[in-house]
Amino acid sequence: MSKRREANDVGLMKTPHSQQSRNALSRVVSGIDEADAGQRYNVEEADNKFPQPDSYSSSIAPADRKVISWTEEDPENPYNWSVARKVNVVCIGMLVVVNSTMGSSLPSNAIPAISTYFNITSSYAKVLPISMYLVGYILGPILFGPLSESYGRKGIMISTFFGFTVFTMACALAPNYPALLIFRILTGINASSPIAVVGGMYADVYNDPVTRGRAMATFMGGTCIGPIITPAISGFVAPSLGWRWVFWIGLIVAGVSWIPMFWLPETYGPILLARRAAHLRKTTGNPNIFAPIELEKKGWKQMATVTLTRPLRMLFFELIVLATCLYLSLAYGIFYMYFEAYPIIFQDIYGHSLGVSGLMFIPIAGGTIAAIAVFLWYDSFLRKAQAQNKPWTVKEESQRLPLACIGGPMYVIALFWLGWTANKDIHWAVPMLAGLPFGMGFVLIFMALLNYLTDAYEIFAASAMAAASCARSIAGAVLPFAATPMYHRLGVAWASSLLGFLSLGMCVIPFLFLWKGDRIRAGSRFCIYLKEKKEKELAHLEQEREVRRLNEGLVEEKV
Repeated sequence: MSKRREANDVGLMKTPHSQQSRNALSRVVSGIDEADAGQRYNVEEADNKFPQPDSYSSSIAPADRKVISWTEEDPENPYNWSVARKVNVVCIGMLVVVNSTMGSSLPSNAIPAISTYFNITSSYAKVLPISMYLVGYILGPILFGPLSESYGRKGIMISTFFGFTVFTMACALAPNYPALLIFRILTGINASSPIAVVGGMYADVYNDPVTRGRAMATFMGGTCIGPIITPAISGFVAPSLGWRWVFWIGLIVAGVSWIPMFWLPETYGPILLARRAAHLRKTTGNPNIFAPIELEKKGWKQMATVTLTRPLRMLFFELIVLATCLYLSLAYGIFYMYFEAYPIIFQDIYGHSLGVSGLMFIPIAGGTIAAIAVFLWYDSFLRKAQAQNKPWTVKEESQRLPLACIGGPMYVIALFWLGWTANKDIHWAVPMLAGLPFGMGFVLIFMALLNYLTDAYEIFAASAMAAASCARSIAGAVLPFAATPMYHRLGVAWASSLLGFLSLGMCVIPFLFLWKGDRIRAGSRFCIYLKEKKEKELAHLEQEREVRRLNEGLVEEKV
């Protein structure tokens, strides 16, 4: 990169007067992004992959410091862990995610009992037990995603799951409605941690995009199945045992989940390397041995201006992240609107009980399973095409986004299907089965776009996921307030159609990414830096291998 371009990237070069005011904020953010990308890449790539060129150490530390990094096949590097240990990480991550997402809709069909107990009559107030939890989802990822990139995954996961467990119990013991809402938001804040961090955990242990994509498919299955199973639980438990038992059941599930949590390892390479450096300093007596993360700038100023703002900067200034978040936000908001719409459809129109109406969500779970099957099929198809060196497999967008191109139209079809078949003259099974394409479309959209974010931003995956989680949780918290008034005023058919038309507009986004995604990434500060550094490091690694082969050849000749 030339000096002229470097100066321009960080906002040092002069621009025409007509563009100065328009580009002022962009230049400031670009400077932060470039510095942030460079610093994080130097730290994480040195830690997680292989030694950097000699210039790396001198650029990050004085000459008297020894900056350690992984060797190429180091067994302590999470990329080199055994299959069993990696599967353990995947399973524990999914278990925590299921707990988190179950909690979001846990009181859905207990709302009538809760409202009666606390004398709540406002339709808007009745939405709050779910929405306040999702407000916690908004706040948490902004904090936990970036912090996991500075202090490691395990500590964040354990501490927040402990908070989740405690505040779930507090919900069961809530003395009044305001206390219940406060405990719900606190539960949601802690529950948001795995949503933001687990994707980063999977990226920590799987360097191969194919295997990482399969792990993310498991992750997405957990995020979808969790909220779907709890309406039936609350619908049957609340009328018979009381609404508090709904939360006691959630606490029991969390308690059982603590058993495997004790076997959760730290997956974050920089933290593991920092522990190695600390051990070496202690055993060798050399105080100048450091891991790259130990040499990062830290402190509240650094955290406020770089670490905690990274998800927000990615949301507002990275077009891929922004467009993805808009689409996922609408899909996620509609998903949580269903917890208000289904009682209107299956209780008011068909006269089902709370528990039976909760069972109407089961086809969505079936669609989720079908989506995972489609993902695995496409993954196998992609690998075969890559083995045959098909040209289309080289493009990063082609590896993930076709699934969203399938899921988007299915999601739209499901909304129109539900709206125009929910009629007392049509059997209740017909609108219920609309859940199959809904669940399948919903999960395929999320699988494709979240995997695309992970692949595009790699070491910044947790921050990109945090931005996506934050944005969609805003929609999930706000849109349900509009569900009941909208369905009552427009009717089930046209309310669902309105959501279908909005989704139709959004489903063009993955097609646009397939068409112009490479050009969009070419304009991304983070993606540019990732690409350039990877090219330099691969060239350096190949040079090292060539030197090693020459040395081995010389040894053989002497022998």
